[in-house]
Amino acid sequence: MRAALGFLTIVGGASRPDPRAAGWFGAVGVLVGLAVGSTWWAANRIWAPLLAAVLAVGVDAALTGMLHLDGLADTADGVLPSVPRERRRAIMAAPDIGAFGVGAVVLVLLTRVGALAGREPAVLLVVGLWAAARAAMPLALAALPYVGGGSGRAFSPVPPVAALVGVGSIALGGALVVVALGAVPGLVTLVGATAGFGGVLALGMRRLGGVTGDVLGAAGVVAETVGLVVAAGGW
Repeated sequence: MRAALGFLTIVGGASRPDPRAAGWFGAVGVLVGLAVGSTWWAANRIWAPLLAAVLAVGVDAALTGMLHLDGLADTADGVLPSVPRERRRAIMAAPDIGAFGVGAVVLVLLTRVGALAGREPAVLLVVGLWAAARAAMPLALAALPYVGGGSGRAFSPVPPVAALVGVGSIALGGALVVVALGAVPGLVTLVGATAGFGGVLALGMRRLGGVTGDVLGAAGVVAETVGLVVAAGGW
């Protein structure tokens, strides 16, 4: 658990990546989602919905050290431009952020704020989406070829027990979303989040020939964001 916390958040201190930590990704998602959702709920009772949404998104960025937003930026820079495949990985490994990355991060942050501001706070919704999105990352790593370097490779191969725990964490996250929204809205929200996650993975497979840590992080952010957008619909 400490290794998962240290990798996915600023809490827990620096720790060496361990494949066994992959089984705790969903639990970390629960903790981060609880902090974000509680901030959203509490701030909404003091300030306007827009400010409450901004504060909730800010807490998420602060707790995660913008890890997944950085992955989103690098992925957008690497897979969206029209460049040869061999150039894409070099672009993603570069320390700077290009126009595609900036645009993707700004768009996602604005969308998250708008989705949160557009409905009544639901802590379980955030907890469920955050848990499921993070638990799905090691499962995708276990199922798809890994073509990146860095710390992401340290989690491969994903131990079978960690993968099984990940499946359970996804099921738990999905159940929390359904409890928060109701059967039909909850299931539609989960379908949307799954489509967002899978869409990023498919793009990574097509443009890179596999996934990287950045692609997995981007997939999680997109899944959460699409889930929030669907949940904000007029159910």
